[in-house]
Amino acid sequence: MLKPYKKGVLLQVHVQPRAKKEEIAGLYGEALKIRLTAPPVEGKANEALRKFLARVLKIPKSAVKIVSGTSSRQKGVYLEGLDRETACKRLGLK
Repeated sequence: MLKPYKKGVLLQVHVQPRAKKEEIAGLYGEALKIRLTAPPVEGKANEALRKFLARVLKIPKSAVKIVSGTSSRQKGVYLEGLDRETACKRLGLK
């Protein structure tokens, strides 16, 4: 789910758009399931995902980059400047 990648980590995410609230909903296979209130149109869910992860991880939104799956629920998200241990702790993972 979290792998070293360039100068940060790569997080595998499964997004559930149009949810009632924004939250981390646990694991979905090998990915972290994240519920978002934004609809999956015109990149709104992708933008909401970047904002949500930046807030939870306490990093700038510019450090959160979607590197794969921009039009899919399964996404690869690059978190620049974070190590695996810090990302796990801030996401509430072991």
